[in-house]
Amino acid sequence: MTVEEQFRAIKRGTLEIVPEDGLKDKLRKSQQTGKPLRIKLGLDPTAPYIHIGHAVVLRKMRLFQDFGHEVIIIIGDFTASIGDPSGRSITRPHLTDEEIRANAKTYYDQYCLILDPARTKVVFNSEWLAKLNLADFVRIASKLTVARVLERDDFATRLQEGRPISMHELLYPVCQAYDSVVLESDVEVGGSDQKFNILMGRDLQTQYGQEPQVGLFMPILPGLDGVQKMSKSLDNYVGVTDEPNDMFGKLMSIPDEIMPVYFELCTDVPLDEIESIKRDLASGSAHPMEVKKRLAREIVTIYHSGEAAAAAQAEFERVFSSRQVPQDMPEIAIGQDMMEDGRIRLVRLLTHAGMAPSSSEARRLIQSGAVAIDGEKQTDVMACVAVKDGQILKVGKLKFARLKLG
Repeated sequence: MTVEEQFRAIKRGTLEIVPEDGLKDKLRKSQQTGKPLRIKLGLDPTAPYIHIGHAVVLRKMRLFQDFGHEVIIIIGDFTASIGDPSGRSITRPHLTDEEIRANAKTYYDQYCLILDPARTKVVFNSEWLAKLNLADFVRIASKLTVARVLERDDFATRLQEGRPISMHELLYPVCQAYDSVVLESDVEVGGSDQKFNILMGRDLQTQYGQEPQVGLFMPILPGLDGVQKMSKSLDNYVGVTDEPNDMFGKLMSIPDEIMPVYFELCTDVPLDEIESIKRDLASGSAHPMEVKKRLAREIVTIYHSGEAAAAAQAEFERVFSSRQVPQDMPEIAIGQDMMEDGRIRLVRLLTHAGMAPSSSEARRLIQSGAVAIDGEKQTDVMACVAVKDGQILKVGKLKFARLKLG
């Protein structure tokens, strides 16, 4: 591909490239010299899962790989012990070394669903940051100003509101910037919330006499609710390791208006075809349900296969169009110690089955009429229900479980 073709493909879905001409120059120089660009992505192992929101950035990294460039994943085991303050209104809690290592270990199988493991270099930033003594770090920090660090929106807001900023949080962007110096990165990819950290890497590289990296910023994918960003804690996510049926069903729940965003950021459907889909939706010549099925098929195919996507669609249509129950669903064992006189509190049943993250959310689901057992709606938050082998617990339109005494 020509430099312009590569650039257009890379620019798809991006919020900003800083600077755009800098990326074109680097692509052109790489093509002329045959030397691949070094593309950097930092991952702080603060949670051991990856969802398709994270995959927006990882898929961009895979595109660079497909163009022959070198991808470097930095597992921020050292910086995770500090805690990235990006977008935070309070100080992040510290992680232990054991938590960091355990989380980092689970990343590998997940990001390899997207990246080519044979062409992905993985490093831990403790390899260089942990070796710095105080004098070393003071010399690095002397190349940056406090005023520059305090330009961050989250820091400025907390100062204005009188909320504390810990000294270690001021050091986080310095550490991330120094990662770029050590690796001599050409491009750093990240979400829009990483803009300050990535641009600081450009500043520090310039201070060290290096050609500054290009910052490539991707938007934050909205979650299944279409309002807040995708997050496991908000239960509005699609995990890259979700089973095909779960993945398909979750995607069918998104609001119609965010389908074009998902098509652009989460699939390989050509942009001109996405524009055609938008026009058809706006004119009413395309049914939103059929477009959403196409979207779900595209995404399930990426993480599983075309056959798995077709089977997931057939199962979705069987369950939700015919109002039947899924053929495969998790089995939840209910121990005798959880019951009294053969009954269990409905709120406890939902939390035990993983259908609600908390008792308050369980009560909300019950009050809203979203809970049914064997097709009978349950609306009493104080209810205690008798459990029998084989009963079907349903929460909302997508969550099913078969109960088992044990």
